[in-house]
Amino acid sequence: MPTDPAQPFDRLSLDALRRRQSLKWRAYPPDVLPLFVAEMDTLPAPAVRAALDEALDLGDTGYPWGPGYAEAYADAAQAAWGWRPDPAATALVADVMTGVVEVLALVTGPGDAVVIVPPVYPPFAGFVTHTGRRLVEAPLGVDGRLDLDALERACADAAAGGRRAALLLASPHNPTGTVHTAAELAAVAALAERHGVRVVVDEIHAPLTRVDGPAFTPYLAVPGAERGFVVFSASKAWNLAGLKAALAVAGPGAAAELAAMPEVVGHGASSLGVLAHTAALRGGQEWLAEHRAGLDAQQRLLGRLLAEHLPALRWTPPQATYLAWLDCRALDLPADPAAFFLEHARVALGVGPDFGTGGAGHVRLNFATSTAVLTEAVERMAAAVGR
Repeated sequence: MPTDPAQPFDRLSLDALRRRQSLKWRAYPPDVLPLFVAEMDTLPAPAVRAALDEALDLGDTGYPWGPGYAEAYADAAQAAWGWRPDPAATALVADVMTGVVEVLALVTGPGDAVVIVPPVYPPFAGFVTHTGRRLVEAPLGVDGRLDLDALERACADAAAGGRRAALLLASPHNPTGTVHTAAELAAVAALAERHGVRVVVDEIHAPLTRVDGPAFTPYLAVPGAERGFVVFSASKAWNLAGLKAALAVAGPGAAAELAAMPEVVGHGASSLGVLAHTAALRGGQEWLAEHRAGLDAQQRLLGRLLAEHLPALRWTPPQATYLAWLDCRALDLPADPAAFFLEHARVALGVGPDFGTGGAGHVRLNFATSTAVLTEAVERMAAAVGR
């Protein structure tokens, strides 16, 4: 298939990608096409490269310091979503899941319950249970959107007996790519307040909405969310997962609690990560716009490939992220489709059951890759199904 020279995901050859040392390109043998983990196959934003080059030229590899990242995030949020967080109501953390764990430690204790909305990013369940909290599930509805009645029941269960409790939400949702509406988020805030449940929202994919799709709404911008928390990082939108840095952000009614987070928590962030994320938010908007358009094109390509080669496979094109949640149940595969495609197609995909309730029979596919890799991966999958 010919490639588009304007497509940013076609600028690196497969040979170049295989020279990378990251998880995506080292976890499996070289004959496997890796579409499982959330890394993009692209080059860094020029602003990020310049910031890192300058830091290395200066030997600026000490401890991170200052409000630059928080201020850059506040300005970027204002420009993108018309909402400006208070930079003073933030805390530097190593990454989003570290931030989630530390915020949960502020508002819950061991044995308290945390509500999650499966199928959802697997570390939600892993980190919650690792820290001694009890999981309560409120699965997505059959339409793939938040089930507010299920959330109401789950929050009532979580807070039963007057125990402290929290609701951990992904917005946009991972793995489905659903963009929650302002009305949905306001309803979540209201029901959580009714039950005394504190809301913590992972907004790492917020900048990655489809160009002509529904707009992202920051959780802390909706009425009733004043006691909530958000954790944000530039890592997914600008492909900076290896440069650790994130921000925990408190609503006005939670700022005092966030201020009580131990200062040592921020020591886990990388100074180069902070510089890179700040540069991305300040000077990487043109790069982001180009890559959002590139992701839209790759999502359309995926849709055409699936319709041609795997028409029985069902999916709803995501409204955000670069992750496709594929329902393989009509393909009559073994219980674990990801294992089947790895063995017979040599394509590595996200394992559906790892995402919890609702994940059986599904796989998650990362389409932030080249036209050639995406095309070959789907053709291999189709050949394996037809064998």
